[in-house]
Amino acid sequence: NIEERKHARTYSSSIRNSMRPTPTRRGRRSSSPSPPKDRRRRKSSSSSPKEDRRRQQSEEDDAADDSEEEENGMRSKRRRLRETNKTLDEEGEIIVEEKERKKREEKSPAKNTTPRNNGGGGRSGGAYVPPFKLAQMMRDNNTVRDASSPEYQRIAWEALKKSINGLVNKINASNVKNIVPELFSENVVRGKGLFARSVMKSQMASPQFSPVFAALVAVTNTKFPELGELVVKRVVLQFRRAFRRNDKSVCVAATKFLASLVNQQVVHELLALELCTLLLTQPTDDSVEVAIEFIKECGYALQDLSPQGSHGIFERFRGILHEGEIDKRTQFMIEGLFAFRKSGFEGKKGVPEELDLVDEDDQIVHEISLDDELEANSSLDVFKFDPNYEENEKKYSEVKKEI
Repeated sequence: NIEERKHARTYSSSIRNSMRPTPTRRGRRSSSPSPPKDRRRRKSSSSSPKEDRRRQQSEEDDAADDSEEEENGMRSKRRRLRETNKTLDEEGEIIVEEKERKKREEKSPAKNTTPRNNGGGGRSGGAYVPPFKLAQMMRDNNTVRDASSPEYQRIAWEALKKSINGLVNKINASNVKNIVPELFSENVVRGKGLFARSVMKSQMASPQFSPVFAALVAVTNTKFPELGELVVKRVVLQFRRAFRRNDKSVCVAATKFLASLVNQQVVHELLALELCTLLLTQPTDDSVEVAIEFIKECGYALQDLSPQGSHGIFERFRGILHEGEIDKRTQFMIEGLFAFRKSGFEGKKGVPEELDLVDEDDQIVHEISLDDELEANSSLDVFKFDPNYEENEKKYSEVKKEI
């Protein structure tokens, strides 16, 4: 009996130990995941079959309402698109078939995409044509060989433009005498707009070479005065435009070119006096600085050509200096100008010897004023068809022989 009691006690204690929960460390979750809350609620909450039926019926009613709204939306969309002659697919998207669109494009007339051509259509179209391709065009196309055709004249115009730009860009103080005969070998009468544009563009890029470009203009002015007049008019218009816009850099470059043209006696000295009067009437720091640079370039020539006018300009500089309304820096520049005048314009005494290429008897002076109504004649820079092309070329060849 005693052994049976002991056996019963040990069996009951083992059952109690197995029924106790296993202890877990604080801060760690148990390995077995807890079921979600909604599942617990569903298991814990006892729902009757009536409630399940009501819930199922309400869900079916909501789905039916949604389907009715979608159908109504599709009907209204089809009605709107029927008015615009469009169709829909099953998902309600607009159908645009690639084949139908391509057929419409093929049936419609092709748009004219040929490039615009001024003065007659040519294959070049004003664009750059490589030399080998140009030679091939000349061989293959008979119209290119005909001088009366627009294609031939356009190709000749592009070649003239390229030649003039190359000669002007190569010029310097040492090779002016060599460049001028090459320039006269080209038809500068036909390309006078190209010549003026190229000279002004190169001078604006490097104003320190203004005497070189002025010497080139002076030489061409002796043979073709309309070239020199066109250049002077465009430079004056450029200065006017820059003065109105308060563009100091362009004003300085334009005044340097005008000063060199005054030194070469391409333009009358009255224009220089008018320019100085304009700059010093209502003096500012910039206008006085531009006038100082201008006088440094052509002051020596003004003393010889118009001593009284030169004296009046320096008296105006003296008055501005005594007024003291300008900046100290500008006042020092005026004092430096007086010292430069006292030294006899050392280093800038008129035209340099290597650029003195024109005799006084051959000089043609243009009397142009700042207040004159001037025209740039920009149409000369653009190609135009010439019906008398061959005759004009023969005339220029005769003039070229005389030169």
